[in-house]
Amino acid sequence: MKAMRLMTGGTTLVETEVPQPTPGPGEILVRVQAAGVIHTELGWYPTTHTKTGEARNGAVPGHEFSGIVAAVGDGVTGVEVGQEIYGMNDWFADGATAEYCVTLTESIAAKPKSLSPIEAASVPISALTAWQGLFDRAKLQAGERVLVHGGAGVVGIFAVQLARSRGAHVIATASEQNLAFVSELGADDVIDYRKERFEDRAGKVDVVFDTVGNETLQRSWGVLKKDGRMVTIASNVEGTDDPKLKAAFFIVEPNHEQLEGVARMLDEGTLRTFVSAIVPFEQAGQAYANGQVPKVGPGKIVVAVTE
Repeated sequence: MKAMRLMTGGTTLVETEVPQPTPGPGEILVRVQAAGVIHTELGWYPTTHTKTGEARNGAVPGHEFSGIVAAVGDGVTGVEVGQEIYGMNDWFADGATAEYCVTLTESIAAKPKSLSPIEAASVPISALTAWQGLFDRAKLQAGERVLVHGGAGVVGIFAVQLARSRGAHVIATASEQNLAFVSELGADDVIDYRKERFEDRAGKVDVVFDTVGNETLQRSWGVLKKDGRMVTIASNVEGTDDPKLKAAFFIVEPNHEQLEGVARMLDEGTLRTFVSAIVPFEQAGQAYANGQVPKVGPGKIVVAVTE
């Protein structure tokens, strides 16, 4: 099969022919139709190292996808060959910028009926990150005030919508060109972070959902109420020794039930996803080079893998 791989010491993807994977016990083989892009992924530890710490060569990126179940391993139930699915797979496994990838039943769900394969591939990691940060970790409740940093980002888009769906008062930061967009998503108050200090507008909040890190994260502690909760996905926090930051930081995990819940909301129209660009498989390397692919607006870049 065709796959895009990152070779040792490289920063670009190389199209290669590799053996098609075979699903083991409990695994599912997916014929990939589309794969979502996180452009920073090529530099992540799981991309360059194995789980046991050795250098990794030839990793296939793109760990969220939509596709069709091609085969199932022993012990797999509740999934049928030919079923349209969406989901994610393990960060240390080969991803979905390939004609086939392997995943687990708990990492996928039926594709939202209202979405195309391209649209569906833009959802899993971003939506699960927002869901787990707001609901599992921050325990956001109706009537609480939440500040979302990066409201027009690929995760912020879902965080704003999900917080609003829970009945929270949503405040979000964004750049000037995205203020109206974030307001349309459901934010009650949108702050242009280049022109205003969010501390001067947000007041005290129950939850901060941070996607930015650095100075923005440090300043955000000051707007939390006494019992407020901080959640951050900023990569610069990973590996910190600060116990306060360690408690706030998390990495998304696959979750079948949550993917089902997201799919229901998408099909009901209470949640929307956005695709900023569609890139052919042969040009996947450009999608991972930040700034090389023209975008039509906020949302995720998606690689069209197969028809």
